[in-house]
Amino acid sequence: MKEQVVSVLSKLIKLDKKEIEKLVEIPKDSSLGDFAFPCFSLSREMKKNPVEIAKDLSGKLKSKEFEKVEAKGPYLNFFVNKSDLISETLKAILKEKDKYGSSSMGKGKTIVIDMSSPNMAKPFGIGHLRSTIIGNSISQISKFSGFKVIKINYLGDWGTPYGKIISGFQDFGNKSELKKNPIKHLYEIYVKVSKDEKYEEKGRETFRKLESGDPKIIKIWEEFRKLSLNEFKKIYSLLNIDFDVVSGESLYNNKMDAVVKELEKKNLLEESEGAMIVNLEKYGLEPCLIKKSDGTTLYATRDITAAIDRHNKYHFDRLFYEVGQEQKLHFKQFFKVLELMGYPWAKNCVHIEHGLYLGEDGKKFATRHGKTIFMEDVLNETIELAKKEIEKREKVKGNELAKRAKAIALSAILYGDLKNYRANDAVFDIEKFLSFEGNTGPYLLYSYARAKSIVRKSKVKPKVESINLSEKETRLITKLSQFPEVVNHSYAQLSPNLIANYSFELSQLFNEFYHSTQVIGAENEASRLAIVSAFAQVLKNALSLLGISTIEKM
Repeated sequence: MKEQVVSVLSKLIKLDKKEIEKLVEIPKDSSLGDFAFPCFSLSREMKKNPVEIAKDLSGKLKSKEFEKVEAKGPYLNFFVNKSDLISETLKAILKEKDKYGSSSMGKGKTIVIDMSSPNMAKPFGIGHLRSTIIGNSISQISKFSGFKVIKINYLGDWGTPYGKIISGFQDFGNKSELKKNPIKHLYEIYVKVSKDEKYEEKGRETFRKLESGDPKIIKIWEEFRKLSLNEFKKIYSLLNIDFDVVSGESLYNNKMDAVVKELEKKNLLEESEGAMIVNLEKYGLEPCLIKKSDGTTLYATRDITAAIDRHNKYHFDRLFYEVGQEQKLHFKQFFKVLELMGYPWAKNCVHIEHGLYLGEDGKKFATRHGKTIFMEDVLNETIELAKKEIEKREKVKGNELAKRAKAIALSAILYGDLKNYRANDAVFDIEKFLSFEGNTGPYLLYSYARAKSIVRKSKVKPKVESINLSEKETRLITKLSQFPEVVNHSYAQLSPNLIANYSFELSQLFNEFYHSTQVIGAENEASRLAIVSAFAQVLKNALSLLGISTIEKM
């Protein structure tokens, strides 16, 4: 229906259809119509204030698709012809099924997304969980919008910290402990060497050997990397998340010299206190450090090299980095360096930032009673809590219990994060997340399972018929019709929370319908069953974009 809004407006105003489409929005209050067009952008050319423009246009807009078009302040509010909207929406959902809401917007275009990216030889951090969850959802939304998506897990596996860990392991590491619990043992070494000043120089020297290809040091590093990856795979398996490419900063060890030479050739490098920098002062940024005074490279050197390599390999249209907002300056610096190097695609590099996880006390969720949090433990604990919640309600055992518990636990964690705008801090409260009531993942799964239960019990087939609908039915179907537009907005703003919030609002409307409306045994059972089936399908599609799998029974 949005297409009709764009079409009728394009005949009256001088904006092209793409510009109009970007401006058309869905009002939060349904009493203000199904679509709204803000007239502010027309003021300068029409030399009128937006309130007058809205009033003038409302008198000229007539279309059989709309019950009415009215001016409300500076907005034009469009009220869609409900009988047409209802019929078209239900038919489209039942026909398109899993593809309802998708688009071909990104056809022929490629997105590369750098996400998760935990650090080798260290615990999979809570911050990396946010990058993994948000990055995966944006990947799903992009695919649903027609883009080819390449998900890269770019490990932090290079740099002086690994020189320190290798030095520490050589001095006091334990091979049997390493085999038994690699991440825990390597992290213990890292904590110990970080407190000992002698490992500052020792770590730098070991890293220089690693960069120069010392076989003995490389062998130790390769073992640590392999062991770390095996541990991380357990977490990704629990999250049902995979990657197209697993690489790391080490991949670019032998490619950085060419980039440093290119920077020199383009007169971008300067010496500062023995180090090599790109001076960004005139752009309001601190210098971008390319090489330390000891000749070793840094994050920026590797990220610049990686970005160039990725463009050569994948010819991407956009390159996303889903990384915490504390790295904002880093991305501004190296994007600017790419631009100064003369790469026009630098403008298509995007830092998708996220905030911190906070504990229930509102403080950074980084430690528990002074101990490091291991993500695998958090996930397993959540699954166990989910099992207890299920067993309170029903006698379920074995594989079925395990399957339901995992689905509910994941819905709790994923939705508990994604319902928040990604750049905001989010409170990590598992017990609250696991509630079957309120704005939670389990509530959404429960709503889906309730709808599927009705479909299973009915002996008739869903059928879209022309009948008089109640207000609750009309509101529910109108909400279903908005899903494609919500997906478009979510991609445009790189904000999965728009889909998460939509899912909750949709489920609320369905549950209002469920509590007030008879389906099985009703005179118009087939029609109402079509509404229930359409709801289940759209909710399933929405949740899949958040990385949440539905289950038929709770």
